[in-house]
Amino acid sequence: MSHRLIPRPELQERLLKAFLDHGYDQLNMVGLAKAVEMTRRSLYNYFTNKEEAFRYVVEHGNAKAVRLGIEAGRAKFSEGADAIEIFTTIINVRYGEHRRRLMTSPHAVEINDQAFRRCRDIMVYSATSFQAQMASFIVELQGAGRLKLQPGVAPATLAQLIADGARGTNQSLPPIESGDLEGRYRQMVAALLYGVAGA
Repeated sequence: MSHRLIPRPELQERLLKAFLDHGYDQLNMVGLAKAVEMTRRSLYNYFTNKEEAFRYVVEHGNAKAVRLGIEAGRAKFSEGADAIEIFTTIINVRYGEHRRRLMTSPHAVEINDQAFRRCRDIMVYSATSFQAQMASFIVELQGAGRLKLQPGVAPATLAQLIADGARGTNQSLPPIESGDLEGRYRQMVAALLYGVAGA
């Protein structure tokens, strides 16, 4: 990024709200500055254009969601929760919080599309980082006797499957109601860990 000043967390939140309220296409730097209650000149101290501001929102939103998701899973681990509850909590925070917020926007489809078009590199990096942290956590769960993987299944494989399942759940058609996301994540995690059909 080529901005000169480092945005504060409250600016990231105001930018996110602006994109949720107005969409991507309808905003320019003047409108974005007004939506975040800054002058256009002040906003240019942080970002050279709207796309850079959008990428910042996606990058920092994903980094925060990964951190909070893993922290929430560790808290459940400390409470003695089982693997299903731990993984459900992680992905509900990592993916669900953002998804529920996005679903409140009349511009959800546009924002989702813009994120995939303009921020694919950020999203791939975030996914890779999250899955690596999940794989490490799976190793910890195995060491603590809370999870036993089948022979030939690596922690990285399970981490990838859980992340893929969460992302797929978010893109389900028909869309899942925001209040039903956590339950669907739990079903998906249980199906991955223990299966849904007999041999």
